[in-house]
Amino acid sequence: MSRLFSFFDPDLAACLEARCTEALKPGRHGDLPKWQAAVDALPRVETGWRIDNGVLVAGGAADDLEALSETLKALIPWRKGPLRLGGIGIDTEWRSDWKWNRIAGHVELQGQRVLDIGAGNGYFGWRMLADGADQVVGCDPTLVFYMQYRTIERFAGESGHLLVPLKFEQLPARADFDTVFSMGVLYHRRNPHEHLQRIRDHLTYGGRAVVETLIVPGAGDDELDPPDRYANMRNVHHLPTARRLLRWFEDNGFGHARIVDVTPTTSEEQRSTEWMPFHSLANALADGDRLTVEGHPPPLRATAIAVTDPV
Repeated sequence: MSRLFSFFDPDLAACLEARCTEALKPGRHGDLPKWQAAVDALPRVETGWRIDNGVLVAGGAADDLEALSETLKALIPWRKGPLRLGGIGIDTEWRSDWKWNRIAGHVELQGQRVLDIGAGNGYFGWRMLADGADQVVGCDPTLVFYMQYRTIERFAGESGHLLVPLKFEQLPARADFDTVFSMGVLYHRRNPHEHLQRIRDHLTYGGRAVVETLIVPGAGDDELDPPDRYANMRNVHHLPTARRLLRWFEDNGFGHARIVDVTPTTSEEQRSTEWMPFHSLANALADGDRLTVEGHPPPLRATAIAVTDPV
């Protein structure tokens, strides 16, 4: 881990390494020993990685594919992908490659230092590197996703990709990044303004925020704050119209904010699979997919881009 923390100056590296050590202490999660055992059991294969038609392919094929498949299934649920690790295809819950294809043409990453908030297992970070980023730092406090990242890293080998098992709020606010991605995070924040301000604090002057979030349809300056769940998800707040989302950027000191994509989420893009065998989007929709099971508008996702220089 020490090599990876060389992304940062020594004081910041020491701070982050200490926080990661604390996050991974025995007893922090009852399944952590099982997940660590799965990572330790991974076979030695030729390392390397590439993106093949949207699939993150990492590592050469293992000698015993059946055993590797069982080892990888100890890390279920696999949500972001698709992946092919050591010769095993992992059909993840999300077709994250579809989302990336909608975003990639609007963001130039060549030579950039990038932060990926709520990175999950880090799939998007590898896409960012493949599109020219120099370094990618991801953060996600969900420990099974971190162990999935460690698994991918074991097959991929050395790279410019670091993922830390921390909340975004645990990263010291430093203007270290040229681009910050926040995908599928904003609607989980009780205070969206605080989240956008924190993103701004991590950006260099003229840096870009790329925010993908749930919105609600309508031309007005409105929002929906679900009183309980939304599409079976807990902790969902402040779903804005597109107009309000852009105003949030303006209110928090960003300029040139624009929405580059609006796409309904379908059960083809997010679904249960062998590698994520629990409830997914289909279980959260009703009335012919015209409403969520709570009676709200169905998931509609927008991607907005803004810069820190408002001039």
